[in-house]
Amino acid sequence: MQNTSRAANGIPPWLLNKNLQAFVLFLLSFISFLVVWEIGAQTGLFSRLMPSASRTLIDFWGWISDPFYDYGPNDKGIGWHLLVSLRRVLIGFTIGSLIAIPLGVVVGLSEVLSKAIDPYIQLLKPVSPLAWLPLGLGLLQDSEKTALFVIAITSIWPTLINTKFGVSNVSSEYLDVAKTLGASRWRTIRKVILPAAAPSIVSGLRISIGISWLVIVAAEILVGGTGLGYFVWNEWNNLSITSIITAIIVIGLVGIVLDRIFGILQSFVSFGRKS
Repeated sequence: MQNTSRAANGIPPWLLNKNLQAFVLFLLSFISFLVVWEIGAQTGLFSRLMPSASRTLIDFWGWISDPFYDYGPNDKGIGWHLLVSLRRVLIGFTIGSLIAIPLGVVVGLSEVLSKAIDPYIQLLKPVSPLAWLPLGLGLLQDSEKTALFVIAITSIWPTLINTKFGVSNVSSEYLDVAKTLGASRWRTIRKVILPAAAPSIVSGLRISIGISWLVIVAAEILVGGTGLGYFVWNEWNNLSITSIITAIIVIGLVGIVLDRIFGILQSFVSFGRKS
């Protein structure tokens, strides 16, 4: 009946698809943005440093069409910088996760310990990653280790908080059944508590990976070497705004991919998911 009324109105059903409508709206807004950008740059409305949209798109294609060229330590394709940044993020994120998840489980199992640890979490959670950089350089005296230290310490908190929340809110009915069946403490944790808390844990990991990817750019700008943060700063010194915009787009796209990966993992461990 509904399809008949749509046909009667002369509107094809595919035009009423919300995903298609959203895509068309995005496409129109993006084209409008590029047109305004191009006109503004060509007419001098923006700063003279601001390149036109057409020039930026040409340079963007130049970077991504040959991302792995290597003409020396100071002239590498953006692909090499991306790989270095990803390596640092994954190592630092892994270190932070290996600390946060076990600690979150232990804290979540004890209300007293949770209250004792909470002041440390509330004190350190809001600290900017830039504040940790001088401390890391002073303690470790190595730029690579400092970058990993900053990523690890800033990615700990979302995973720790979510793990603690997930563990402490496991249904008492599950725990009673495990106790009735004579399961040991370790077996209860492994077979009951961790699976039940998995959605919260992965949610924390998803937030932490986003923070890790956010932090790496600032860390690499200050510690130098190879990486997307260093690439951005180096291109700024060369006044190559198109290269900086390219890096921003690459950073955003990789951030979307990382978030989607953990989104898929989160839906996989969530209860009541559709097969």
